[in-house]
Amino acid sequence: MAQAAAARGGLPTHELILPTIHCSACIRAVEGLLNARPDIASARVNLSRKRVAISAAPDADPAPWMTALAGIGFEAHEARGAGVANTDDGLTLRLGIAGFAMMNVMLLSVAVWSGATDSTRDFLHWIAATIALPAALFCAQPFFINAWSALKVRRLNMDVPISLAILLACGLSLYETMVGGEHAYFDAALSLTFFLLGGRVLETRMRRAARSAAADLAALEPNRVTRVDGDARVSCPVDEVKAGDTLWLAAGSRVPVDGVLLAPNAQVDRSALSGESDAIAVSKGDVLTAGEVMLSGPVTLRTTVDASGSTLRRLIQLASVAEGARSRYTSLATQAAGIYAPLVHGLSFAAFLGWVYATGDVYHALTIAIATLIITCPCALGLAVPAVATVATGRLFRAGVLVKSETALERLAEIDTVVFDKTGTLSDSALVPAKDMPDDARAVLKALADASNHPLSRSVLPALADVGAAHVSGISEHRGAGVKGTWNGMPVALGDAAWIGQGVGTALQVGGDIYPLARRERALPEAAATVQTLRAMGLNVHMLTGDSQAHADRMAATLDVDHVHASVGPEMKQALIHDLQAAGHKVLMVGDGLNDTLALTQAWASIAPGTALEASQNAADVVLLGQHLSGIGTVLHIARSARRRILENFALAALYNMIAIPLALSGFASPLMAALAMSTSSITVTLNALRTRAAP
Repeated sequence: MAQAAAARGGLPTHELILPTIHCSACIRAVEGLLNARPDIASARVNLSRKRVAISAAPDADPAPWMTALAGIGFEAHEARGAGVANTDDGLTLRLGIAGFAMMNVMLLSVAVWSGATDSTRDFLHWIAATIALPAALFCAQPFFINAWSALKVRRLNMDVPISLAILLACGLSLYETMVGGEHAYFDAALSLTFFLLGGRVLETRMRRAARSAAADLAALEPNRVTRVDGDARVSCPVDEVKAGDTLWLAAGSRVPVDGVLLAPNAQVDRSALSGESDAIAVSKGDVLTAGEVMLSGPVTLRTTVDASGSTLRRLIQLASVAEGARSRYTSLATQAAGIYAPLVHGLSFAAFLGWVYATGDVYHALTIAIATLIITCPCALGLAVPAVATVATGRLFRAGVLVKSETALERLAEIDTVVFDKTGTLSDSALVPAKDMPDDARAVLKALADASNHPLSRSVLPALADVGAAHVSGISEHRGAGVKGTWNGMPVALGDAAWIGQGVGTALQVGGDIYPLARRERALPEAAATVQTLRAMGLNVHMLTGDSQAHADRMAATLDVDHVHASVGPEMKQALIHDLQAAGHKVLMVGDGLNDTLALTQAWASIAPGTALEASQNAADVVLLGQHLSGIGTVLHIARSARRRILENFALAALYNMIAIPLALSGFASPLMAALAMSTSSITVTLNALRTRAAP
């Protein structure tokens, strides 16, 4: 099987989501395990996307790979629809062709402007027509298609005047060439096409990263589950699971369907759904909810609902509804186009009728109408938003922030309220040694923690800042379990208590002594400073969590947050956001967990840290590529600056039209002059967009 994949050049055939990876050690562990398997040609981890791309036989079953990853402590899910690439529908190719053709036609035009006459001029016009007509008709197809789609339903959009201007400029130029006229405007048609395509390419770049949160929530649900039939375990599609079925779950796997535990006891991580930061001990008969993660296993559960009625499926449906509501936001450019397009058509038609009535010269009237269409063509308007957005998103990306939605910056500039999830967003877990732990045990603990690559192990180091590390030899780290070594001839270990041999949770072993380590919550670096920055910007700050009121109040006091909402589940979080927005607030939601996905899609705008679950990242408009919360203030500052630049660009476009339209209507602007004026306005708008780089 692996040979088959290698023969195809090792192209990825499968993709797994790895929501719990967070460091280079995780990458080495995952790639080392998968690349050692004979049924895999190659495996490559993408840490920022929290995925691993695998080259294997297309029909290979990924279940054994996920089981093997669970065995070393990594939760894995099959990514549905993997390998589907985003494209720009050939816009970049059309832009390149339009630019190449425009430059060549302009070279020919220079010869005409330099004094070429009669047969030489006609010959150059025919060469220009040979280059320009196929190029314009091919490159402007996106505008033609959109314009025709609008006209079929008796509606106007920006592409209608664009298409008319290009077609009429080409048609008039061809007529002039055929009758031996002095002027042809092929360069005007191509420059118009080139600048407008440039705006479309910039806009398309903003759309590529946008993905559906509902689709990625669905990806968290396994395609297949292990069902117990009598004494046998059978793999079956999750959609076939019915209420009353018995399912077998390995340690590290996510509960696929709601049910009750049949095993005597187990440990479950409910942070994805409830926000509860601590592992929960469950016993036989306790309820397990789809989306929770089994920390111990293997276990069995009896389902209480069909797969179609699981909690995870309900979250998917709610996320779809929320996404649909937010997608109805109308951008500033679209709003302007709704007014602009009818006005342009009216002016051009009025110019044609007026000059026909005044002079009786249909040809001259048509020339003025075309010049009016070109000079008023919404190129500057089309560039006003994407030019600013591209500059702003480029600056944010260099600052470690990924903007995924084309309207995100506009919406972020309008927010007046910020709602934070607590667990994983403002805080994380840290190991804390007991106060009565002996000094020599603390020294051993520091040595083992310092030697570990696992963030949880290293989280204990701040509590041991004044402790000298013991000399521990033979240190080795065991994936998904912990780290071991030898001190003074005795075995020492730090890691999972069950792996060490006693209890649950995390513990330190020194010889025959076991010291449990408490797992406490701590505020993330920059969390308090970020909250203060947002309050200084005049924003209301809320914190919500599924954690207990006591935990929530303690963290709120640390961060100086006034509005606290505790013990809220995913649907309650969504309802809270809805209520705030119903009261007239524009809410920014910041969250990282599966339980935040509904709130992220419901909010007016949303941000997820780079360590967030895949579904949360895809629900958010903006992703912080690191977990540096200070990036939120930067995002809001640049968003506000970008909105100012966009409004300035609209003002520049309006000023340009106030000057240019009278010139065109009065007959002082030929189609070529109109194209040059239009190009100048586009360049002015682009230069103004570059000012966004200087945002505070």
